[in-house]
Amino acid sequence: MPERKQSMDIAGHPASSISVALTVNGTRHALSLDSRTSLLDLLREHLDLTGTKKGCDHGQCGACTVLVDGRRINSCLTFAVMLDGANITTVEGLAKDGKLHPLQQAFIDHDAFQCGYCTSGQICSGVGLIAEGKANTADEIRELMSGNICRRGAYANIVAAIQ
Repeated sequence: MPERKQSMDIAGHPASSISVALTVNGTRHALSLDSRTSLLDLLREHLDLTGTKKGCDHGQCGACTVLVDGRRINSCLTFAVMLDGANITTVEGLAKDGKLHPLQQAFIDHDAFQCGYCTSGQICSGVGLIAEGKANTADEIRELMSGNICRRGAYANIVAAIQ
């Protein structure tokens, strides 16, 4: 594994490390992180969970959506150290006992993805939306999923999969 460079603050001093413990997809992790590490970077770079995608890195596309304590969030906008003790679920953690989550299967059944880049964020957002009890109509789904962008235009199939 490549050696990581020490992060520096804007004055050129070593960045501070903070201990954080969180549960990701059912596994407890205790880490020492640069205080500026986003949840997205923790997942991808520290835990090698690459299903969560880095799209815009500004919270505008939804490709990085994961569930934190059952609530959907943009992981690129959340500092990992803010989540000490939290339970995080990524797209990798939705399947159980080798069986896809029902929404993962629905995305396949309804061809609700094109290139697949946004799919993990769409699915995590959809799982959160369903858990919120707000996925009652197609209009409601479209409105509440509006933070998840699909550049290939699979919106009709995404709505059908969530329904």
